[in-house]
Amino acid sequence: MAKAAKKASKKAAPAAQTALPEASGSNGSTQGAAPSMKILGQYVKDLSFENPDAPRSLAGQEGQPEINISVNVNAKPLAETDFEVELHLDAKAMNKDKVVFATELLYAGIFRLENIPQDALHPIVLVECPRMIFPFARQIVADVTRNGGFPPLMLDPIDFAAMYQQRIAAEAANADA
Repeated sequence: MAKAAKKASKKAAPAAQTALPEASGSNGSTQGAAPSMKILGQYVKDLSFENPDAPRSLAGQEGQPEINISVNVNAKPLAETDFEVELHLDAKAMNKDKVVFATELLYAGIFRLENIPQDALHPIVLVECPRMIFPFARQIVADVTRNGGFPPLMLDPIDFAAMYQQRIAAEAANADA
């Protein structure tokens, strides 16, 4: 099934709606201070793994399962310079209309962003922050599928910049409509 991950069909869902208020002021910036981004913490908010046909699903499958993966990014401000960024990964393996396994992970990090220009804040929160926590979430998904009796599901890197651009384009289209 490790090879199945490479052949799997992947569907990346656009990032979910994120409420980042327009800050009045300059995000705590001081003249001439260098921009900085710090990870204050990261954690699992929710994790589930389902193996509904066990133990039959562990005996071997005919053909490779189709693996569908969806990705969402949400963010919310906690303070003037602190943001919680959530990365939601959902993976489902199907074989002949039967669920082989399903896993869902909601992984989050708290970031402190200081001296960031206001026009760069939104893309940093929705592109750079999830990019920094993705490797940890990827490892959790690999471990939980392996511990569930399957080969580890190794997710390919995600282009968070492309997801962000799709989201901005969709919001612009909705605003025009």
